[in-house]
Amino acid sequence: MSVPEASRPSLSIIVATYNEELVIGPLLEQLRSYHSGELIVADGGSKDRTAGIAAAFARVVEAPIGRALQYNHAARHASGEVLLFLHADVRLGRRAIPRLREAMKNERVLGGNFDILFDGGDLAAAVFTRINRWRRRFGVFYGDSGIFVRKSFFEASGGFRPWPILEDYEFARRLWRSGAVALLDEPIYVSDRRWKQSGLIRTMWAWFWIQGLFMAGISPQRLARLYGIVR
Repeated sequence: MSVPEASRPSLSIIVATYNEELVIGPLLEQLRSYHSGELIVADGGSKDRTAGIAAAFARVVEAPIGRALQYNHAARHASGEVLLFLHADVRLGRRAIPRLREAMKNERVLGGNFDILFDGGDLAAAVFTRINRWRRRFGVFYGDSGIFVRKSFFEASGGFRPWPILEDYEFARRLWRSGAVALLDEPIYVSDRRWKQSGLIRTMWAWFWIQGLFMAGISPQRLARLYGIVR
């Protein structure tokens, strides 16, 4: 039996953008076909047509550049009981939003994410998909997996740390330690542009090296400078 819409938590979808004119239109058009509620684009001062394209589908709010800052700024403007944070280069599975709403009916659940499927259909896509599925079981996931969370928890916990890198990982770990997390098997499709630009081995090395240094105590500010080099 389907759950009546009125009994489900209200949802605000937030997308952070900076110079994403090539991908933002298709994403927002898809989201609008799935979701009639609040849709916010937090733009970090794009120099291209991103904000203009987004305005046809969503409410656009200007924010200081930096994904954590953009998300936090948009969250303060959001009215939904649940916040879904998305990158601009993803696509949601057809059942993603209904599954999210069903999961969040359980008041014990603080938030969760989706099962990443990387675009490309090649070895790199298969490798990254398997890696993410493995580490996700241990509460290790990132913003490209479509993190969603109750706004009450988001606000009480201080939102994303204002870091230039790994703010999503840190928030996911905080969420994981704080209560029940829904790891939904509905897919979120993620662009392969990162390793298409940098190469599979270089990208994998960057992920594991940066993560290891962070766990060893290196600050996100220092890591952001290194990440720019290894990418």
